[in-house]
Amino acid sequence: MSISKVIKKLKKKHPQLTVNQLESILNIFLTTIDTALISKKNVELRSLGTFFIKQLKERKNARNPKTGELIYVPSKNKVRFRASKKLKEFINK
Repeated sequence: MSISKVIKKLKKKHPQLTVNQLESILNIFLTTIDTALISKKNVELRSLGTFFIKQLKERKNARNPKTGELIYVPSKNKVRFRASKKLKEFINK
């Protein structure tokens, strides 16, 4: 779902708020999550799940699938999401 669709749904539930107000609320929410993840903090949203950073180790023996030559892959951070128990139960009804 795109951000514009989320804003439209929020507008239906809260008609007293303007689209600009809803956009700024959503941007603040997403920026806060970004900032927390950049500082390597977990973001837990109850009944939804947890966003966290996982550092992947460097790899010295990876291969280029096209040529087969060995390549070096540096370590990097990845954002991961772990769904909550409630979300898993809701999806698997």
